[in-house]
Amino acid sequence: MSFNIALSGINAAQKDIDVTANNISNVNTFGFKESRAEFADVYSSSVFSNSKTTVGQGVTTADVAQQFSQGSFLFSNNSLDLAIDGSGFFATSANAEDLDVNLTRAGAFKLDENSFMVNSAGQFLRVFPVNPDGTVSSVALASTIPLQIPSSAGQPQPTANVDIGLNLPAGETALDPANFDPTDNTTYNAATSLTIYDSLGQSYVATTYYVKDTNVANQWAMFTTMTDPNGSQPVDIVAPPPPQTQPTGANGQTGMYMNFNADGTVASVNGGNPVVTEPLGVAPPGGAGLDMGGADVNQTVTFNFNNPTQFASAFEVQQLAQDGVTVGRLTSVDIGSSGLVNATYSNGTTQPLGKVALVKVANEQGLAPVGNTAWTANQSSGDPIAGEADQGSYGRILSGTLEQSNVNLTTELVDLITGQRNFQANSRSLEVNNTITQTILQIR
Repeated sequence: MSFNIALSGINAAQKDIDVTANNISNVNTFGFKESRAEFADVYSSSVFSNSKTTVGQGVTTADVAQQFSQGSFLFSNNSLDLAIDGSGFFATSANAEDLDVNLTRAGAFKLDENSFMVNSAGQFLRVFPVNPDGTVSSVALASTIPLQIPSSAGQPQPTANVDIGLNLPAGETALDPANFDPTDNTTYNAATSLTIYDSLGQSYVATTYYVKDTNVANQWAMFTTMTDPNGSQPVDIVAPPPPQTQPTGANGQTGMYMNFNADGTVASVNGGNPVVTEPLGVAPPGGAGLDMGGADVNQTVTFNFNNPTQFASAFEVQQLAQDGVTVGRLTSVDIGSSGLVNATYSNGTTQPLGKVALVKVANEQGLAPVGNTAWTANQSSGDPIAGEADQGSYGRILSGTLEQSNVNLTTELVDLITGQRNFQANSRSLEVNNTITQTILQIR
């Protein structure tokens, strides 16, 4: 029996050394959690055994328990590197459609050939689908999808509305709108420009010109032009119904009138009628006839003036915006502390793509390791429960950050020495038992 006791001690010491060596070897593995060998003594008993004189039968390995304490953080310049500050695991799957997920704390993610976010093992990061405002409708693990980052921002949207807020200087020299010529800057008092888009996402520069009317006090005329491959082209404003009138420029271009009160506030814009252009691609006399390169020639643009003023100050534009977009190229990916993934594109749009799912289990030490710094849930750990980051007991997500191994190298080296001494002591016990047995065998 003494041989078996000593042998069990050697096996236990070897197990302890193996666990320590595994910890040391993974000291630089992102998201790695150290293990601890836990041992138990062995006693045999029966109904008629005397517990006072029972000798133990050695030691056995009770468990190799992983310790899920927080590792330190390493900051990087890669926004796809993620770390969890607090509780929870990332959910990954081997296939895009697979709901059998692995749990991991290693957040070194990258894009594969199809722009899916994957880890170094090629497993897909699972996220919750989001609404256009970035909110999540369901936090069930079964509702998660792999995160794919598109390289371009969807369908182009033609400009339908331009919003303008400005001050027209009251002290400007009055001019005759009938002399307006966009190529002669002496025929208008001020101008401003912005970029608009057609149905194909092609861009044009729309310029609005303002002429203080010499014929009527506190009245301004507005004209507009747009650029195409052939240069700047005049764009007519749709004629309002009578009794409203329109200003007409030197080349027959039609615009609209803005009238102001004596205190500088607006009295009327185009007589209260919408300021709408003629169809941009229709040839004169029906419209400006821009070269639109195959885009919708019937596109019109409505100019919405937001409380224009005529004060005794400089020409000032307080608002200038339009609602069209062109196709954008991906410029950056931002992941917030709540796990919301936003893609920013060169056309100025920001699109929410998903929200990184976090998963918790009741007993973390019951998780089954499967390699590649990942675990799977089982009966011992309890069912995985998904939730949003930075909500309740779930930790927050740090972008551009990696969680390092929680292994303390100094402690492990001391444990290695202790394990070695324990192995030597049990080897010595085995040697003594062998000597005693040899002595007995030599008795004659």
